[in-house]
Amino acid sequence: MTVTTQVAGSARRISFNWVDSFLFSVKVFSGFVILWGVVGYIALALNDTPGVQTVTQLRDLLIAGISQGALYGLLALGYSMVYGVLGFINFAHGEVFMLGAIVGFFFADALAGIGVTEANPGGMWESAFVLAIAIVFVAAVLTSTLVAMIVERVAYRQLRTAPRLIPLITSIGVSFFLQNAVRGLFGERIKSYPAAPDWLTNRVNLGFFEIEGTRLLVIVVAVISMTGLYQFVNRTKTGKAMRAVAEDKEIAALMGIDVDRTIVTTFAVGGAMAGVAAVLFALMFRGVNALSGFLPGIKAFTAAVLGGVGNLIGAMVGGLALGVFESLGPQIVLFGLRWQIPAVMGVVLLLVGLGTVGAAKVLDRALLYLPGAVALVGALASFLGWSQEIPGLFQIKDVVAFYALFLVLIFRPSGLLGERLSAEDRA
Repeated sequence: MTVTTQVAGSARRISFNWVDSFLFSVKVFSGFVILWGVVGYIALALNDTPGVQTVTQLRDLLIAGISQGALYGLLALGYSMVYGVLGFINFAHGEVFMLGAIVGFFFADALAGIGVTEANPGGMWESAFVLAIAIVFVAAVLTSTLVAMIVERVAYRQLRTAPRLIPLITSIGVSFFLQNAVRGLFGERIKSYPAAPDWLTNRVNLGFFEIEGTRLLVIVVAVISMTGLYQFVNRTKTGKAMRAVAEDKEIAALMGIDVDRTIVTTFAVGGAMAGVAAVLFALMFRGVNALSGFLPGIKAFTAAVLGGVGNLIGAMVGGLALGVFESLGPQIVLFGLRWQIPAVMGVVLLLVGLGTVGAAKVLDRALLYLPGAVALVGALASFLGWSQEIPGLFQIKDVVAFYALFLVLIFRPSGLLGERLSAEDRA
């Protein structure tokens, strides 16, 4: 389809192919659904509709989303760091996380059996929990770090000069190998960490709201880990070497930087972050098995793309954004779709839509077409009496999370904070 417009006395032809038309339609539909859901939820809440979340419930969902997003952020750091230095996504990173959680379980289970008495059935895990969890953290971090370094040495080092599709496929193969190796060694049964002490699981009053102690610990440890990593990368000599190798490996080698050692360090640091995330994951959900790293790994990769591939701060922000959207999105946006847009508002949307589209045509502002089209679709929904009740909202949170990535890739392909690419990638 072609449209001809007159600009300064000369004709200008603007072409729209099917791909552009499809993407524009997706943008219009997505913008309409999000706006409809949010406004509808507010309207339903004002009418005290059954099923609307209370302020306390929304606050708890927000906290749950932040704690979950903190885990995604820690894992996403590993994806971003490896992509920064080698230019490919290490899909085995989720299994590095899983192995840290599995080894941490064995240490936690052993500590729970030390010093068991009638008065202390939980053993050292309850009587000296701080020391016990510190030991589990060390075991998980060391395991994930070691596995990440072995994977780099065995699977990836020989493929640095190969086309990028080859190490990508290799990483998928390594992922399946580690999954099935753990299945063969430890079985498929879910292994449950010992329950955390009551003083940790109880809600903590922070003045203006209360939060479960376990989630508070997850958020605090994640923030400390992310801050420490950021300072390490930006302040230390090793961190500067990592940034130099990520920018240009050949120039970094000419400047005297040991590229192999720097790449191994990058994998080790990413593995350490995965080990920290593994223990935090176990404290929140307790159950781990050979498949525990698959979905969190995919979500973390999503968070890395969401924030901007290769951007460490973007990985953190992307993880938090994904966790919050995954937690609140179904309960607010999808629940609000059951609201029927009043006819009066439909008339207002129709006038606004026609005025915005007209202004876009007169002023030659392409960006105005999108809100205008959204308003017109809203008017159509009002006149037709559309409403949609979706059962099992929380069960489709994964769909909501991945759709968030889809929207970001359409509206801002470089991610929320922009990509950090090497000189070769930018070229």
